[in-house]
Formats: sequence, structure tokens, C-alpha cells
Amino acid sequence: MIRRWSGWIALLVAIVALTLWVTARPVNEARSRPTLPRNADPASRGAAAFLGAGFGGISVEAMQSNAVPWRLVAAALLMEEQRRDPKAKLDQATLRRILQRFGFLYPDRVANLPKGVMLHANDMPLGMTWGDIAPIGGSHVQIANLGCAACHAGVSYDADGQPVPRIALLGMPNSSLDLEAYTDAVYQALRRHADSPALLEAVKHLFPDMGWREEASLRWIILPLSRHRLATLVPMGRATPFHNGAPGSTNGVAALKRALSVPLVGGGAGDTGVVSIPDLGQRFRRTSLLVDGAYRIAERPDRPTHGEELDARHLNGLAAITSFFTVPSMGVHPDDARAAIDDARDIFAFLKDYQAQPFPGPINRTAARHGATIYAQQCAACHGDYGWTGAQPVLQRFPNWIGQVGTDRLRADVFDEPLAKAIGKTRYRGLIAVQPGRGYAAPPLAGLWASAPYLHNGSVPTLAALLSPAERPRRFMVGGHALDWDRLGLRLTPDGRYPAGYVPFSQPQWIDTDETGRGRNGHLQGTTLSVADKRALIEFLKLL
Repeated sequence: MIRRWSGWIALLVAIVALTLWVTARPVNEARSRPTLPRNADPASRGAAAFLGAGFGGISVEAMQSNAVPWRLVAAALLMEEQRRDPKAKLDQATLRRILQRFGFLYPDRVANLPKGVMLHANDMPLGMTWGDIAPIGGSHVQIANLGCAACHAGVSYDADGQPVPRIALLGMPNSSLDLEAYTDAVYQALRRHADSPALLEAVKHLFPDMGWREEASLRWIILPLSRHRLATLVPMGRATPFHNGAPGSTNGVAALKRALSVPLVGGGAGDTGVVSIPDLGQRFRRTSLLVDGAYRIAERPDRPTHGEELDARHLNGLAAITSFFTVPSMGVHPDDARAAIDDARDIFAFLKDYQAQPFPGPINRTAARHGATIYAQQCAACHGDYGWTGAQPVLQRFPNWIGQVGTDRLRADVFDEPLAKAIGKTRYRGLIAVQPGRGYAAPPLAGLWASAPYLHNGSVPTLAALLSPAERPRRFMVGGHALDWDRLGLRLTPDGRYPAGYVPFSQPQWIDTDETGRGRNGHLQGTTLSVADKRALIEFLKLL
């Protein structure tokens, strides 16, 4: 009798275990992807992917690094806010204010959204991807990650250089997004409140629509996992072993090293090769991507590109590269990133037609015409040849130049041979070519007026300072800034601060260009021009 019952019990346990395994959803597509019209064209599909595709980052795997159990994190951030300010309310409005400090955007509209692409109504900031997973059968957890638009959707500006955060444009840089401050705030909030019984009560208050399954999943699965993860981070005292950058800059190479288990410089403390977030205009003309040009389209050498050469093979190559270096930054192993190539291909279809907001300030067009001549002499060999269509310069030839210009070497150096070898062992072998150590790739200058601070590491606040090295400040503020139309860049006082009375829309940080990786030296092209010629060149650059 005992044997018979034990057999039935074993069978029942096996059935339950099989059911839990079969009904688990460790990876799911994001529910943040916008709604598309039937038979949407590739550009519309690309805009939707840019805004809300999951790229595999809505998964249990991604929760080990970048993705977060959103409702727990939101409640912990609010509890931390109330700890500092007892008058703060536990509501979505307060949560929005917290996230806006880190540079996340909540625009009323996205100005360049293709017709028919419909954003979902929700309380998430622009570029935050989200969806539901089931770690085991019957469980339910909403998690969030950062998609393309978190970094690459920026605010518009008015005629006086004032930011207009209620209007955003896809493809412009979010030069105020502070990923380091955000990740540190999430880590500190969870570390302080993950053991508090009040945390789940705060979740239920903040999200009254939460069902019993998600509450149980948070209580019995996610909270224990989070506490274990936090315990492993205590010796390090931070969420990641490397610095994630400052407002408007990121550290994707360090994230890739961690994903591929490649040793970080100094255990991470020395891997500070940050990159300033660029405008994405004309990037499809490149044969190599990233600031160091380390990723090249397979079987296509770096050579000048013209419009007629940008065929499907070219865009497919860029899509493969983009899926590789983007998806690991969301906490997905590079081997799994190939599933995102189709979305990346559609994104490039969108970017082919993308243009930054036209320069909104005053332009001296007579000086700009003179500046075009100076540009052709001083800048075109690296940044491309322009012709004129009516009153607007148009990029006709892009040289794909890579080399040394005397700028801070750290970012190029941290993309080292061990990393290149690790990339060569992934499933992308043959899809992309990897060649580090060539210096820095001169970028297209589309949207340059909105891309401050300048150089690959965001170490120079204005183009005027770039052209006059003695004026490059050692320290300056960035984040939530206004723009200076005369010097073309961040609007600052001589000591690097914001002007008196200016209220930034996000929390600014100080950039110290004496820090490793943030050096302000180099790129001396154009520095010997006369004052009048420098002004004329700046007037021309406003038009790009």
C-alpha cells in the first residue's frame, strides 16, 4: 500500500514540476512596443522597435544585471524619497519627479513619430521597456529595462536655447540621462528597504491593479532573489563594478566585458572609457560603428560612402553590429542578440530618414556660407563633404576616417585584444569584423548643435572651446541644461556653472576633465583659425 501511494505521489510531483516548467515564461516580448497599423512599412516598424522593443531584455537572465522588477524598484525609490522627505507622497507623480532627476523624459509628444505608430498609455518614462515574465509556471512579474530611446531620444529646444522636455525627438541624444545616478539610486533603495515588510505594502498602494499572482511572485520568488543578489554586491558597495558614466554618457564596453566575462581594468574601477551619447543622424553612412570604429561590416573595408552605395547589404551589416553591441547593454548575452537583428534592420530603415530638429536659433547665413569654405578646408577630410540643396547643406560623401587626433586614449585602449578574442568566439563570428586599436572614428556631424558636450568622452562643453583649447574648462556642469547659441554648446558661466536663476529639468553633475578617461586635450583642427573664421565655421555647423 505504501509503495502504491508513494508511486502516485511521485507521479503527481512529476506532473506538477512538468507543468511549472512548461508554463514558465523566462523570456517574453515587451508590452511597451507601440501599436502599429496593419502592413506598417519598415521605417514605422523601426520607430516602434526603437521606442519599445524588448530585444531579449525582458527575461530572467537580464534580471541578473540590467532588468529590474519594476514594481519593487518603484516602491523602494519612493520609500527612499520619503525617508529623506517625510512629506513626499507615495504616488506616481512623485515617482515621475524622481526619475526626471536622472534625465528620464515624460514628453507630451514625440515630434518625429511616424504616422500610425501609437504609444501605449502608461506611467513609464520614454525609452523604458517593460513586460511580464513567469520565472516558474503560474508566477507573474512585471520587469523593466532600458531600450534605445532612453539614451537616443532627446528634448527639443526653443529659439532662445531653452530645453522643451514636453517635446522629444527620436534619434537626438538624451544628454541629460544619468545612468550612474539611476543605477546607484536603485541599488541603495533596494539595499535599504528590501528587508522591510513595508515594501510590499508600498507596492500594493502604488499599483492597486496588481493581482494576487504578482504579489505572491514578488513575495516568494523575486524578493528572496533580490536579497541574495544584494548580498553579493555588498562587498563592492555598488550595482556594477564599473562606472556607468555621467549625464549624457555611457560605458557600453565595460558592460560588454562583463557579459563576456572578460576581465575589467582594475576590477572595473579603471574601466572608465565613457562615451558621449551622439545624435544618430547620418550614422547609416558608416562602415564601422562606435567611437573607436572597432566593429566593421564584414567583408566591407572602411572607405568613403556615397548615397548610392547604401544598399541592403550595407544596412544589414550595420544592423548585425548594432544588435551585438546594444543588446548586451540590456543584460542579454551576445550569443542571444542575433534574434534582434530584424528589429535592428528596421531601426536603420527609420534612421535613414531621420533628421534632428532644425537649429532653432539665429543663423548668420552670410557667415555660414563663408564657414562652409572653412569647413571644406579644415574638417571635410574626416567628417564628410557637403553640397548645398537650396539653403541647406547636404552630406554627399562620408570618408569613414579612423585614426589618432590626440584625444584621451582610454576609451580606445579599454577595447582590448582579450575582448576582441571573446567577441570572435560568439555566434557573431563571420557576421561582424572586429579590429580594435585604430584610434577614433570621425563621426558624421548631423545634429551637432544639440550634441554638447563634445569629443568622444563629452569633455568639452562648447564648440567655441573646442576651437580654442585654452578656453576648455577643467570642470563644468551637465544635465538638464540650456544651450548657448553664440558659443554653441552648454550655457555656462566662466566657472562652469549654470547661469543664476536657471532651473535645470534634471539633476546636473560636475564633469572633471582631469579624471581618467575624461581628458579634454586633442582635436586641434581649426584651432589656429582667426576669431572671425571660427565664428563663421560655427555658423555653418549650426546648419548640419
